[in-house]
Amino acid sequence: MKALILAGGKGTRLRPITYTSSKQLVPVANKPILFYGLEAVRDAGITDVGIVVGDTADEIKKAVGDGSKLGIKVTYVHQKAPLGLAHAVKVARDFIKNDPFVMYLGDNLLKHGVGSFVSDFTKGGYDAQILLAQVSNPSEFGVAELDGERVIALEEKPKHPKSNYALVGVYLFTDKIFEAIENIKPSGRGELEITDAIQYLIDRDFVVNSTIVEGWWKDTGKLEDILDANHIILRELTTVLASTPDAETEVHGQVELARNVTVERSVLRGPCIIGEGARIVDSYIGPFTAIGPNTEIVGSEVENSIILEDCRIINIGSRIGSSLMGRNVTVRRSEKPPKSYSFMVGDNSDIVVT
Repeated sequence: MKALILAGGKGTRLRPITYTSSKQLVPVANKPILFYGLEAVRDAGITDVGIVVGDTADEIKKAVGDGSKLGIKVTYVHQKAPLGLAHAVKVARDFIKNDPFVMYLGDNLLKHGVGSFVSDFTKGGYDAQILLAQVSNPSEFGVAELDGERVIALEEKPKHPKSNYALVGVYLFTDKIFEAIENIKPSGRGELEITDAIQYLIDRDFVVNSTIVEGWWKDTGKLEDILDANHIILRELTTVLASTPDAETEVHGQVELARNVTVERSVLRGPCIIGEGARIVDSYIGPFTAIGPNTEIVGSEVENSIILEDCRIINIGSRIGSSLMGRNVTVRRSEKPPKSYSFMVGDNSDIVVT
């Protein structure tokens, strides 16, 4: 079996972060989202992995390389434009050939990985297998209509959903999916929808199995979803102190400090993670916070946030919360007293708060 990881798309819901960075490389708990998917398929025993890339291909290739560091072999598949999930499968046909494969959307996270689903698919002899999860906002997803446990229809982002069962961003297919894709037309969005291809299989009595996902699943396409995923993963953190805070620092709960981290006269309240080379002085780092490598935080308070590498947060008089900051961002206090702040900031920004 092979794996096809989708890492194209423009990530418009995460702008301005994605003006200068691939959405699949935004870190959650200091690890790029994409790496969770790559590790999930590897842990399921799949090492032959294709990654569909678009405008951010160079960045993805730099981060992942040939896959050897992750224990996989990577083939890159170029998609000229984001024309739908089924189109991504179509352009990957030379890589897939006639092998069964798992398709994993690179901005999705699954608590328990995909090993059990791969095993079920292999043993069941299905033509396709879809994963479903109950959501409160089904209009934002592909939605399955069920008759008992049987899937009878699928619809992509319907205005009037017939259920609250959304398609999770993991699918398993045999080569029958290529027949389906060749026989569907672009949707009103101008895309080849994977839901239409699966519906083709259903309508022609191919065996399409569905499984309800247990445990959490996150589509990290929006700011609140990324922060929620960060929250979930950090909740399972264990304390690892590769650096030693000074004697005046308080450490509470699960805290992970990488090497060469300086912490002076501060409070670290976990779960939180602080990357290599960071410097925390006279500050409070609160729960569910991920601080990237080489970031400096002085005289400030941060909680429930993701701060990427090489940032500087200096003497902010109010707590920063529920924020996502890109690389090399500076946030500093002016002489006038501030009130309250919440940031979603792109790379190379310089913010002066008043």
